[in-house]
Amino acid sequence: MENDSKLTFSIGDASKISGVPQKQIRNWEEKGYIPKAERLVSGVRAYRRFSPSQVKNLHKIKEFLDEGFTLSSAVNKTAGKNSIKEDSDNE
Repeated sequence: MENDSKLTFSIGDASKISGVPQKQIRNWEEKGYIPKAERLVSGVRAYRRFSPSQVKNLHKIKEFLDEGFTLSSAVNKTAGKNSIKEDSDNE
């Protein structure tokens, strides 16, 4: 049986599974709302690879956003942080 700890998802698969658009994932990563994904280097390109837990967190963040939380609040709730810093930037 294969080792599931090596299972990763492309940004396209992470987007489909979590319901978060690829552009939004890139934006959240760039602004530091989510940790940078591992990169798989192939030639001159580097492809994002997301772990199952990262995809699960993307989905949780989206669920909180859909409930009306700000992005900062959704990220903090997903991380299990008690102190929630409000942020007017939802993107």
